Amino acid sequence: MADIRKNTVHTLDITGYTAEGMGVARLEGQVVFVPYTIQGERWRVRLEKVNKNVAWGRGVELLLPSPMRLQPDCPLFGKCGGCQFRHMRYEEELRAKGQRIADALERVGHVKLDLPPVLGAERPDRYRNKVQFPVSQGKQGLAVGYYRPRSHDVLDAPDCPLQPEAVTRLRAAFKGWMEAHRVPPYSEGTGRGLIRHLYVRASSRGESLVCVVANGDSLPNGSALTDALRQAEPGLAGVVLNTNTRDTNVILGDRYDTLWGRDWLEEDLCQLTFRLSVPSFFQINRDQTERLYRTALDFAQLTGSETVLDLYCGIGTISLALAKQAGRVIGAELVPQAIEDAGENARRNGITNAEFFCGDAGAVARRLAEEGVRPQVVCVDPPRKGLAPEVPAILAGMAPDRMVYVSCDPATLARDTDRFRALGYRPVKAQGVDLFPRTAHVETVVLLQRENS
Repeated sequence: MADIRKNTVHTLDITGYTAEGMGVARLEGQVVFVPYTIQGERWRVRLEKVNKNVAWGRGVELLLPSPMRLQPDCPLFGKCGGCQFRHMRYEEELRAKGQRIADALERVGHVKLDLPPVLGAERPDRYRNKVQFPVSQGKQGLAVGYYRPRSHDVLDAPDCPLQPEAVTRLRAAFKGWMEAHRVPPYSEGTGRGLIRHLYVRASSRGESLVCVVANGDSLPNGSALTDALRQAEPGLAGVVLNTNTRDTNVILGDRYDTLWGRDWLEEDLCQLTFRLSVPSFFQINRDQTERLYRTALDFAQLTGSETVLDLYCGIGTISLALAKQAGRVIGAELVPQAIEDAGENARRNGITNAEFFCGDAGAVARRLAEEGVRPQVVCVDPPRKGLAPEVPAILAGMAPDRMVYVSCDPATLARDTDRFRALGYRPVKAQGVDLFPRTAHVETVVLLQRENS
């Protein structure tokens, strides 16, 4: 019997991955999670936390490396918590994500599908079109960067391989302005200080939008800041001040003031144009989002005459792409500002066969069903927690021919797929799409077909 206690060291083989991207090993039947390891490797592992049926360890000596192993190319890898897979080749990351989807569907959804490989990104780096930097006064000085894992300790990050180089230049100029003018960062502990976050959007058109989140309604030497940002980045479109004086972890406050330029960017997606202000929701990887939505459109099998219900429609990105191939699209979303943006995006793109309702997904679907609306296709793109328990039965009661489920979490996708299966909707195909390379997240599209259609 092995001595399975904290700080004991054991030789373990890595046999798989957790949903968070950690390696999985077994020690006399007990599961051990080991971060930054690769399936097929053998490690000497020190146990750092031991529970009744599971333990967490740290690799202290690599005995048998995987041919998929890489030397991480970021000095902050393993410290900031942003990436989980920079120690392996991208092909292994995609294989791990595909296995995660298949395992969830089979174990939780009780369905075995012949899954194609996950659609990987042509550019696994520099893809994030939105970055939010917390700002803090740390032990080593001013920190503008990212939180360490499971903490509010800010790690200063001069660069990140996931963010565009324009963001890196703007961050450096912003930090330089704070240091030169001795602008105090906000302190969560005392509630004092001024600068809370630096928020940057970047578009595929080469433009950037900067938002400074402050514990106040003005900035000292604001003109010096705009001059520094404009000099650092020729593609800068505007600088916005957001006021957030609340004691909260929510990043943005309700008040916006434009300090220079304009307060929006335009982005192109699926041959549509969207206007993005600071609070607008938009997927952070534009190129892979286009592949995700095209997959959803392919699964929808539209001929031009269908009525489509799109739940959790956000600012209308999927809805408007569907509208170009459908007879009528009805979008629903809980956030009022998103519904306003969706309507404006429809007008901007000249789309007249899409309408949007603000409300809870289940409530909107139930009301439409009571009004006699019978969509041939339903599309859902819920948050990570998946569909509310009552929603699958409401949607099945509308008797659409098929449903397209877009998911950012394989576990809740599989749970909901099982619910739909019990209601007469059979999953017939699925496709993983990697919107977040080098992280543990993965998107999936599943087509559910009504069994007697």
